[in-house]
Amino acid sequence: MADEELNAMIEELCLSKAEEFRLIGYEHVTGKEVWECVSAGYVKTGQPGLHKMVNDILSLKVTQFMNHMTLSAYKGTSF
Repeated sequence: MADEELNAMIEELCLSKAEEFRLIGYEHVTGKEVWECVSAGYVKTGQPGLHKMVNDILSLKVTQFMNHMTLSAYKGTSF
């Protein structure tokens, strides 16, 4: 799979998850923020296989996402 195809697929999944969060009341979530949350787990281990990334995006819970956003705010990183 080409990098462009992989990036497009990951972006589409993140946008879908952001839309899911918006449907349950978290109106300002973006696909980029979803990816930043999911990819934060890959800093130490490196980027995993496609199946793991897809699973991590689709199984992301809003509580995990909000914890990540809160920690990012405390650390002063932009989101």
